[in-house]
Amino acid sequence: MATIHVNRGATSLGAFPEEQVRESIRAGRFLPSDLGWKEGMASWQPLSQFAEFAGDFSTATSSPGAPPPQTSATSSPSAVVVPNTAAAPRSGLPWDERHSKGLFSAFIETLQMVLTRPSEAFTAMRREGGFGEPLLYAVIGGSIGGAVSFLFSMGLQSLGFFGNRSHNAFAMMAGMGLGSILFIIFLPVFICIWMFIGAAIVHVCLMIVGGAKQSFETTFRVLAFTHGSTGPLQMIPVCGGFVAGIWALVVYCIGLARAHETETGRAVLAVLLPLIVCCGGGILIALMFGALGAWSAAQH
Repeated sequence: MATIHVNRGATSLGAFPEEQVRESIRAGRFLPSDLGWKEGMASWQPLSQFAEFAGDFSTATSSPGAPPPQTSATSSPSAVVVPNTAAAPRSGLPWDERHSKGLFSAFIETLQMVLTRPSEAFTAMRREGGFGEPLLYAVIGGSIGGAVSFLFSMGLQSLGFFGNRSHNAFAMMAGMGLGSILFIIFLPVFICIWMFIGAAIVHVCLMIVGGAKQSFETTFRVLAFTHGSTGPLQMIPVCGGFVAGIWALVVYCIGLARAHETETGRAVLAVLLPLIVCCGGGILIALMFGALGAWSAAQH
């Protein structure tokens, strides 16, 4: 049985089984203007436009003993309990409408939205709907940016910008050509693997800091849409990788906070925690080796 997400204005009333929605409509607790969404829908729609609920609204309005519609979700003891936190209706990103907009237009609109309006983008992003669509977006954006950046750096290296020119230029170009082909072929595979590993690490960190209010899928979708949007920034000459990396960290923090509806500070801590652990571990190892070297020198 389908699960229906119901919003009243900008307030989430929760997710309910279809039969429970029917009962609430007949009892007058849900209004025809309340917005509903279920998996597979392109956007939110009023409950009155759901074909499966048309008869229930007719029954509710025509029944002599039916109670008047509730104007507030807390106006009677039997009313739906409204969460304290308001959640804007999640209409989805333009990428979700690529079948009607076209693949290229949907990708560009999503990229622009995520890069320039990340708060709005991840407030609208659906928290569920599968891993395939966000993963495809991440692969497209990451592959384009990574491949162009790699070829650009190889071109500069062949011209001698990053070292002495090789005396055997033909052999060097042949090796670069083979390496470039292999890199471009396997780049999408590396992106897919990294998306799942990276999302798992970040989600565990979110759980540690108490910011994981939603499922792993929500974290994965945030990282996938962020990577697919910041990936093309790598095409900026020379500093593209740095710009893409810094802006990705910023968007990660904003996206996780909006998607999980948690404090921005917790999202920032979850994103930086792996870096802190890695840097701290590196410093600790360096100190251990230093102490070991000093002890060894003292023995001799």
